[in-house]
Amino acid sequence: MNRFLKVSLVATLCAALLLAAGCGGGSTQSGEQNNTSSQTQTETQTPSSGESTTSTSSEKQVEIFSWWTGAGEAAGLEGLIQLFKEKHPDIEVINAAVAGGAGTNAKAVLASRMSGGNPPDTFQVHAAHELLDTWVAADKMEPLNFLYEQEGWYDAFPKGLVEMMSKDGNVYSVAVNIHRGNVVFYNKKIFDENNITPPTTFDEFFTVAETLKAKGITPLALGDKEPWTALQLFESVLLGTMGPDKYNGLFDGSVAWDDPGVREALDIFHRMLQYINEDHSARNWQDASQLVAEGKAAMNLMGDWAKGYFTTDLGLKPNEDFGWFTSWNTEGTFMFISDTFGLPKDIKHRDATIEFLKVLGSKEGQDVFNPLKGSIPARTDADVSKYDVYSQQAMQDWSTNKLTPSIAHGSAASPGWTEKIQQVVTVFATTGDVDQALSDLVTAAQEELK
Repeated sequence: MNRFLKVSLVATLCAALLLAAGCGGGSTQSGEQNNTSSQTQTETQTPSSGESTTSTSSEKQVEIFSWWTGAGEAAGLEGLIQLFKEKHPDIEVINAAVAGGAGTNAKAVLASRMSGGNPPDTFQVHAAHELLDTWVAADKMEPLNFLYEQEGWYDAFPKGLVEMMSKDGNVYSVAVNIHRGNVVFYNKKIFDENNITPPTTFDEFFTVAETLKAKGITPLALGDKEPWTALQLFESVLLGTMGPDKYNGLFDGSVAWDDPGVREALDIFHRMLQYINEDHSARNWQDASQLVAEGKAAMNLMGDWAKGYFTTDLGLKPNEDFGWFTSWNTEGTFMFISDTFGLPKDIKHRDATIEFLKVLGSKEGQDVFNPLKGSIPARTDADVSKYDVYSQQAMQDWSTNKLTPSIAHGSAASPGWTEKIQQVVTVFATTGDVDQALSDLVTAAQEELK
């Protein structure tokens, strides 16, 4: 079993209770979400409550539950649904996407439905801890070994990725994509007009930030109305100060959280916050990315769902309107996030759901979805010609870089541990008290790894 995948049942149950109560807004954070979008629908509307919608609908249908309601994500999901409907015109599709910052609304609804015995036919969940420490640990998911064998997916997906969706020899979900978290997007016009080279080290960042700030340009866009965005910035800084091996070691206990690299990350993170937009707390991730697109800010650290927003929604061209670089001091490392879907137990449309999972895991399905979403396919046999220059570079990096899991997006730590780290980062962003933050991070790790 992958070393990141120790299951903490106590933390899982606590996180599930928080979600069911609707007050766990920061737990098991997820990136790809537009806070201002309304709930989307296909053919039949699904309300964002735990109320069942399948009892009055046809038996041949599949309900797809996600938080993909904005930016390129909605277009990607719609493309996948259209492909499914072409192959299965007799099956009605319920797009039960729930809008809300970072998927927190969707996760609260999901927890209510799962605990109430009304699971959606399939739902979005990130690979690793977010999947395994919640719904698999609670015995709510069917193993998919039969589907992997039938569809040849053990050969089509990277072995390490399959392990992150597996427990005790059983695989529990199908990955539709791979996102990169440690990437900075920048406005090409701002950089060109000011003769700025992308700053790939921390020292270079602060030099560039001072230059831009002196000219009245916001150096770094942040939208932390949903706190996960600040955590994603911090984890990328942490990766840059620790390096991939020591960063990974923070989560298996081989590296202590009072390591000098953690203190350095807190210092750098706090300094970076002096160069962000003043209205950061009123913006979500998409709003922050829009500042870069409009030339109102120079840079934005965001997962490459932002690339999907730039290209699919705004019609911007990579390497012309916007550029990108691996976040500071992390060249050669790929911080990954993977969206997956599984097969819950006791659903009403099992056969139709299996057919949807087949399409989702197919080469054709992934090559329809990912160019719109901004991500790259989880499969290793994608048609590279269908992807733009950014995605082609990301595919190459995914296959050659050292890999690290994301804290903010449910891969690195259990839901309970993620919640504690999120709280530390949120408080620290306001207080700047490095000693207190370091002490709290150490305590959280000790409680998790004891």
